[in-house]
Amino acid sequence: MSRFKPHERLLIAYFVYVALIAPFFLHPWTAWGKAMAVALAVFSVLWAVSREDWWLREWVPLFLTLAAYREMNWFTPAVRDYRLENAWIGWDRVLLDQWHFRAVVESAGALAPTYLELCYALVYAVAPVSIVILLTNGARRQIPRFWLAYVAGTLGSYALFPYFPSDPPRVVFAGLDLPHFLTPMRQLNLWVVGHYGIHSSVFPSAHVSSTLAAAWGLLLTLPERRWIGWALAVYALSVAVATAYGRYHYAVDAVAGIVISFLGLAGAWFGNGKRGVGNGE
Repeated sequence: MSRFKPHERLLIAYFVYVALIAPFFLHPWTAWGKAMAVALAVFSVLWAVSREDWWLREWVPLFLTLAAYREMNWFTPAVRDYRLENAWIGWDRVLLDQWHFRAVVESAGALAPTYLELCYALVYAVAPVSIVILLTNGARRQIPRFWLAYVAGTLGSYALFPYFPSDPPRVVFAGLDLPHFLTPMRQLNLWVVGHYGIHSSVFPSAHVSSTLAAAWGLLLTLPERRWIGWALAVYALSVAVATAYGRYHYAVDAVAGIVISFLGLAGAWFGNGKRGVGNGE
């Protein structure tokens, strides 16, 4: 395993973890075989691209985190009891109505709702844009350190999905507590999550944990341009607001996502060995 960087070892460990827990949630032998095949494929891909100077190695984690996301759809339960959702919605209604959260967001008309929906839509671009930022700022050697933060923050949420089977509030409580503005950006987001989303869990919010972990990663890897990391952190908090306002998540999902993001901060800070060196070795 010495030829692998810390974030690559974390990816391998995550997919092995999924293979180990799969029999407890799914059909034992079928689930274990499928998940172990994926883990072996991930190991093979990372082994194949492990040449230090190969540019493709810097982009592979992007595709593997996507694979991890899709794999979580296997854990969608056949029967729902909505116990968690019924507990969480009470807290949301206090936030939305009693604390006037929705009214504040909509106080200037469709402007803030459009901004929040745009933030939600752009989550998928955070990781590749962050890599481009590092490359254009001459910080290529810091890319493994960024990936360690991002992967830890993202997979930290995915790893919990099987234990908290849940559907989003817009589905469980259809027609209730919704935004009063159906903007074009909201229509786009609803189409995307309707066609490409997974259905195993919404807790914690990986949208929140991944974007905030990316912010921590940029803060640590571009210390001379901290404004970039802080700007991304502000954006990530906007995503957290968007998830609850748009009813893509419960408020507790967003809070849990913020907490999980600190796995990324800890991973990049302590897991690198030599904090001033970005090669991950």
